[in-house]
Amino acid sequence: MEKTHYGIKIYAYVLRQFYPDTTVLSFSGRTCGITRNPFNADKETLSIRIENNNAIHSDTEYKSFSGDAFDFAQSYFETKTEDELLNKINDALHLDLMVEEDDELSWLDEPDNTWYTDCSFFKAPVRNVFPLETLQLGKIHQLIISDKYKGITEELRAIEDSKKKRKFKANRFDYVTFSGVFERRNDKFLQRHSNLITIDFDHLQDIEKVRQQLLNDDYFETEMLFISPSGDGLKWIIRIEVDEFTHQENFLAITNYIKHTYNLEVDASGKDVSRACFLPHDANAYLHKRHQLL
Repeated sequence: MEKTHYGIKIYAYVLRQFYPDTTVLSFSGRTCGITRNPFNADKETLSIRIENNNAIHSDTEYKSFSGDAFDFAQSYFETKTEDELLNKINDALHLDLMVEEDDELSWLDEPDNTWYTDCSFFKAPVRNVFPLETLQLGKIHQLIISDKYKGITEELRAIEDSKKKRKFKANRFDYVTFSGVFERRNDKFLQRHSNLITIDFDHLQDIEKVRQQLLNDDYFETEMLFISPSGDGLKWIIRIEVDEFTHQENFLAITNYIKHTYNLEVDASGKDVSRACFLPHDANAYLHKRHQLL
């Protein structure tokens, strides 16, 4: 279920088969707004929500139509056995769940399905909109935990005037676009999305408390988390699915979820795909083990 965001991707896949040119799901917190039900004459009666880390559904009119994502998928695929249903879901969503191991070395012949993230890296100042190179998260993490930006991070945090602080950061800090690779830093020049989004928290009263809440979040798995250049905020890098929802739709759903779950406000700039994220020094920056360099 974790590979399908607790079943949400299964619902989205099935609904898109019936309504390919529309936004099929829109979440606020852990509840989806009422949407069309292809199994009830396309009426807007379908309700989807997350309970105990599982997505479930019901119908406001068709009372017997309820269950989880697998029940919903069964209505579409009409399979005869549970194994057949799992295979259908596995093939449709490319989950690589049903891998049979003929021997202990069979994995050597399998394709490399490791998720590699590519982001554009830019040298300061921020008005430089042409990337220097493409980096993966592991390399970006190494830059952050190293001493490369330690000096300028300490200089920035010693500045008291907010205007001077903003100007110093814009002129001195290298930056990345976590959400993708760009020809130049502009939404129109996105070459490929990284399936990442930056959620920015400013002026936190208790950074460590929020840090632990995000690392232990039940719904989103943290790819990277580090303290912002100013020292009073956090940059939370998480994975999103841009096949089912746009970058902006993901951002809206996540901000609603954060407000509902933790009563925290999110910096609205994260809605931009080409959003620049300055690289500070944080010796304790978190990186998911899947991105660690060998």
